[in-house]
Amino acid sequence: MKTIIKTLTYASLATILLTCSVTADDISDTLEEALASYKKGDVTQTKEDVIYVLELLKQQSGNTLKDQLPEALEGWEAEEAKSETAGAGMLGGGTVLSRSYKKDKSKIVIEIITDSPLLQGLGSMFANPMFNAGGEIKRINREKATIKYNKKRESGEIVLMIDKRFIVNVKGTKVSKDELIEYTEAIDFKALKKM
Repeated sequence: MKTIIKTLTYASLATILLTCSVTADDISDTLEEALASYKKGDVTQTKEDVIYVLELLKQQSGNTLKDQLPEALEGWEAEEAKSETAGAGMLGGGTVLSRSYKKDKSKIVIEIITDSPLLQGLGSMFANPMFNAGGEIKRINREKATIKYNKKRESGEIVLMIDKRFIVNVKGTKVSKDELIEYTEAIDFKALKKM
């Protein structure tokens, strides 16, 4: 049994090392420390190091994904895209990317959530018609979206699940439904699926 665990640990660490393109950085240094701790039999330190590396990889992935948030549409201004790694208590752990867009009193925020173990379970929820209650179903760039819009308040949101790995949420205040759709259309879902 110890041999199997040892083999799996070495294989996991080797895989993480291969996926990391940078050689002399915090990720590779911590992996070396984790391997040294494992060889000494310090399982607690090994786990801490591996968890830290996984968090760093999520952060790196989030920084790459920031490029998928669209630029401001004509007449709008965009704030800098943000990437945050959520703890296990929030979304089961994961990465939340967001970018805000403003025009006069209008505001739209695009959020992309990924790397969360909960996303697999949410796939069946999105497929359930009850989830769409009170919302309009529409295909946007060939992806199924749920649109909830309050014309009186000039606010609403569009929610999509892409490739069972990403939840995309486009929400806005003092905006038209068409503006929400335009920003959703500006997201390159094909590029997201390739990541």
